[in-house]
Amino acid sequence: MGKVMSVVGRQVQRFNVENRAQKVISQTKPKPAPKFESNLRDLERVLKEHPEIVEEQSRKNVQLDANLRQVYVTSKDVMIDAKSAQTEDAEKLLPINRSSVEEYEFGHLEPRTVTKGRCTLRQAVQFIANHQTEPQHWSAAKIAEYYNMKEPLVQNILDHFKSFEVHLPDKNLEKGRILTRVEPTKQIE
Repeated sequence: MGKVMSVVGRQVQRFNVENRAQKVISQTKPKPAPKFESNLRDLERVLKEHPEIVEEQSRKNVQLDANLRQVYVTSKDVMIDAKSAQTEDAEKLLPINRSSVEEYEFGHLEPRTVTKGRCTLRQAVQFIANHQTEPQHWSAAKIAEYYNMKEPLVQNILDHFKSFEVHLPDKNLEKGRILTRVEPTKQIE
């Protein structure tokens, strides 16, 4: 029911829009928006205190009128042919360097300088790998001191991130699996 009402409401809003818009546009002087009572009181108070404002607004400012008479706006329309635009595009040179953009090791350009308390992705991978190979030598405290980072941050990194490890299956176990899967061959008669 809600969709039906919104569709009907939209059609009512758009009913005879062009004629209503034309009626508003064709009016000679637009009606000013209604003012609040407080605004009217403030306006009356200002006019009583400063009557010269009304006189200044009713007088014509000669200097401003002279400045407006000196301003001219000129415009020139230039017709562009579709054929000439196509020939200009055809004459443009193609790029000389057609090599692909080099790919970075970690997918983005590494910064040249690193602020204190931060590390690059390369450095993080390096100290995670060092910690995994020698955890006694590369403790969280030593890594934090070496890279000028906070120790709890380094500890969180070491707890939640690990480098990839390769696990190779045992070849004897794999041979046993292959032998059990072999089915006896059927003789064709």
